Amino acid sequence: MPVPPAPSKRIGLAANRSHHADTHAALSQLLTHGRDAIEHWLQPTLVVVGRTMDAIENYGLLPGYGRFERFPYGREGGLMMLVSRVVDPVPARGVDAVIYLIDPVDPSSSFPEASALKRQCIIHGKPFLSTLASAREWLDLEAMVAGAPGPGAGGPDLEEDSIALIAHDAMKGRMIEIAEKHFELLDRFALRHATGTTGALLNELAVRRKGKEGEGWVKPLLSGPMGGDAQIAELILRRQCGRVIFLEDPHVARQHEADIQLLERAVRTVTEFAVHISDARTADRWLSLLGQYRAAPGRARPRA
Repeated sequence: MPVPPAPSKRIGLAANRSHHADTHAALSQLLTHGRDAIEHWLQPTLVVVGRTMDAIENYGLLPGYGRFERFPYGREGGLMMLVSRVVDPVPARGVDAVIYLIDPVDPSSSFPEASALKRQCIIHGKPFLSTLASAREWLDLEAMVAGAPGPGAGGPDLEEDSIALIAHDAMKGRMIEIAEKHFELLDRFALRHATGTTGALLNELAVRRKGKEGEGWVKPLLSGPMGGDAQIAELILRRQCGRVIFLEDPHVARQHEADIQLLERAVRTVTEFAVHISDARTADRWLSLLGQYRAAPGRARPRA
């Protein structure tokens, strides 16, 4: 008996000015790379903010694709409306994920609606993809779930990459749960970095799983408030760490907000390189699909 097709995703899409400035910018790279995933496998409705939609039309991106919902320009409230769609419980109106390609030197990236967009995605467990690398890999992995042949995501093998694992206090337990569930995958990375207490907890997990061999499984850095976020930011900028899982608690005031923003700025500065995940639900699914995609040998196709 044929399996009914999954409901089409609805994806919010926006990009800061420099990321849609020409045919070589991040938006063009993303939609050129992801054209097959979008047109043939996912067929999402793209909910696109003003100038980003203008760029898609002007540069002939996704020619003939008809699943667009155009929002107003940012200055007319388009990004604010997108925040509302993240929390909208009606499937025909809400969005399942947001791709917002952020230029960290664009003043609009720090506007309240930009911060609220990320915060509500975290609260509601929806992917918030702010770098080219994050969006590109997410599209590839989700397309493979829909049946697309791999490989598609590209990038280095895990054994040549490193990952940073960070969690606010209320999220440390969830980080340990995720790390234990995906331990074999995380163990394949060349290096693992973590800040403060999170690093100590992860090393305790590794010792439980691997015995004495698990000692030093994670390279512990300073706590976030004492500069650990800045240490990871430098690793990212030097392209020595390509993946970051940062489980943020959106419900508390954060005394070291500037350090968190610094880390995010570093990730977005190397937008084509760094993958950044901010909520537990997305991190769990991403690691599950990444593990299947990177399964040796043959990089098996992810399963739904």
